[in-house]
Amino acid sequence: MGSLAVDSYRENAEVYRGDAVCKKRMADLLKELGLPLGLLPLEDLEELGYNEKAGFLWLMKKITGVKTREMLLWLSVVEVYIDDPSSGKITFKTGTGLADSFPVSAFELEAEKGKQRE
Repeated sequence: MGSLAVDSYRENAEVYRGDAVCKKRMADLLKELGLPLGLLPLEDLEELGYNEKAGFLWLMKKITGVKTREMLLWLSVVEVYIDDPSSGKITFKTGTGLADSFPVSAFELEAEKGKQRE
């Protein structure tokens, strides 16, 4: 899913450019969506886009995508969600329908973990 997919979601999307503004908006979006701040890389971002209506988010940086390993295969992650916040689990789903859940705490930044202990 490269720049062609991103281009199809640009219309009606919020688009930000520059590391500082992208980092701030990405942190706000993660909080708004109830996802941990350590979920995605927030350093050296070039562009951030969010099409809320379509539920499509992109980060323009030298990354090739988020992948998971299942049965010795690397599959692209197409969906990330926290179904029940009280479970403390975040789920990653692939395009093949395979999904796996992990503790949200594994993706929290140290600052978030400190706030939860207080």
